[in-house]
Amino acid sequence: MKTLFSYLTPTFGLLFALCLAPVSMATGQQFDPDEVAQGGATTHYKAADSKAFSHPAANMPFAQQMDYRLGLGIFKKLWVAAPSSTTASDGLGPLYNARSCMQCHRNNGRGHTPDPDNPADNAISLFLRLSIPPQTEAQRQALASGRLGSIPEPVYGNQLQDFAVSGLSAEGRLRISYREFQITLNGGEQVSLRKPEYHIDDPQFGPLHPQLMTSPRLTPPMIGLGLLERIPQQAILALSDPDDRDGDGISGRANWVWDQAAQGKALGRFGWKAGMPNLQQQNSAAFNGDIGISTADARNPYGDCTKAQHACLRLAHGASPIHADLEAAPEMDRTVLFFSQHIAVPARRNADNPDVLAGKQLFLQTGCARCHQPDFVTATDSQRPALSQQKIWPYTDLLLHDMGDGLADQRPEFAANGREWRTPPLWGIGLTRLVSGHTHFLHDGRARSLLEAILWHGGEARSARDNVVNMPVSDRAKLIKFLESL
Repeated sequence: MKTLFSYLTPTFGLLFALCLAPVSMATGQQFDPDEVAQGGATTHYKAADSKAFSHPAANMPFAQQMDYRLGLGIFKKLWVAAPSSTTASDGLGPLYNARSCMQCHRNNGRGHTPDPDNPADNAISLFLRLSIPPQTEAQRQALASGRLGSIPEPVYGNQLQDFAVSGLSAEGRLRISYREFQITLNGGEQVSLRKPEYHIDDPQFGPLHPQLMTSPRLTPPMIGLGLLERIPQQAILALSDPDDRDGDGISGRANWVWDQAAQGKALGRFGWKAGMPNLQQQNSAAFNGDIGISTADARNPYGDCTKAQHACLRLAHGASPIHADLEAAPEMDRTVLFFSQHIAVPARRNADNPDVLAGKQLFLQTGCARCHQPDFVTATDSQRPALSQQKIWPYTDLLLHDMGDGLADQRPEFAANGREWRTPPLWGIGLTRLVSGHTHFLHDGRARSLLEAILWHGGEARSARDNVVNMPVSDRAKLIKFLESL
């Protein structure tokens, strides 16, 4: 059912909403001190610098600080090819995208896109997911049952690995070309957007499948993941409206994915399409797919090598009886999990600034908060007390939304279709340049600023994007200031 607002022009509709929404206006204009602590009691108040995403949860007991540091050490460790003099660090690849977690998550921050004008700048921290449509009845049944989220490319596997150990060729090289175009915003402001095209150069294991589907994925920031994991499922599903029954143009769908440990479907929370149910499975998939390391939940010591890659399967691996016949022993796995659950979210900066408060008001009025849900309270968790019962401000609903043709990858993943993406959290986004050294946003880093990221929003987010386009220049500046304060 259409609302009155849907018949108004974006500008007039916004002004009309301003008149009829005094409660939202008041909420946006008021300074709420609670919002400064974006991660509740886990929030850190240390310097807003390149290490801002590197601190442990502020309420972590001193006795657990060592566990966090040990996890950080494993996160930074450079893995080497097997066999080597150290069984605790070998097993790299044979095909891989990075030698350590930290190579992709620089300073625990966001990955970067390769410089198209610098051939030596490889695609590390941005890789291509690969898959094909189902070819057999068994594959169709695997997808329908929810046990598989996609069908891997039969030769190259689940993702393109652009590195390999000595004696083996990498699968190929990811190359990106961009087409620039300009749009004009209200007030005459012009913004140039870049639309990427992805190419796989020098495929070393023969031609790729003619029905190949690809999806570029930039590594996301690591902060606050344990808090996101503890948002109650019912709180997320309460925001879901797959049939848009309230008629606001926003759906929000849950992605039901396969939980390896539970051997059943579970709510997807992590990954650009919410394809992972929890951090344990996310970490194991990254260890195995990105570095080629086997863990208790991803036991193949050859990583993403497929049966068609015979030379890869003939090389040595690092699985050892002293590590439970794995390359990363279960203790190592648990330590990395603890580390990844407890990386603190930094406190907001300038949250009481009048322009920031005005920007927050605009954020609410334009409809951004319909997907970027501001706050939650985490569930009670006796095993992780530091993360338990925290009022947090992640600005995400963890649901899938149709983002339109401009951002579509046309590659399904479990219940997510080729136009849907999970709403990414916004906390910490204003520190991207300080932490990561750039401002590359969205799932493939195409946006070079927060404004560019907004302007790529389509589909369900089109009306919110149009409201931003039609704002006065000064209001857009306030909206960006608000985002930079997160």
